[in-house]
Amino acid sequence: MGEELSGLSVKDLQHLENQLEGSLKGVRTKKGHLIHQENLELYKKVDLIHQQNTELQKKIYGTREANEASRISHPNYTFNNGYDLHAPVRLQLSQPQPPKNNAPAKSMKLGLQLH
Repeated sequence: MGEELSGLSVKDLQHLENQLEGSLKGVRTKKGHLIHQENLELYKKVDLIHQQNTELQKKIYGTREANEASRISHPNYTFNNGYDLHAPVRLQLSQPQPPKNNAPAKSMKLGLQLH
């Protein structure tokens, strides 16, 4: 292929380069569009599978548990900080405790000591 280009002028080579760049740009644009369309289809499939999973969980566990399981199984749409916000909290009254004043046997000396 290189032999065929040796007889072309600089202007012809620049024109050929522009044609190749234009064709390459068109191919890249089409590829990007196809990948985008494929991603949209995959997102639709993920949503459909998630809905089917929720329906199956409702059949197995009932509505409340399925909704909770759905919330947990779809982490892209939830935030979990490691604490159960619905966990029972047990509070009880107690007598105030006197402050513990356990001074250390040796106190710490601060500052520079010169000998």
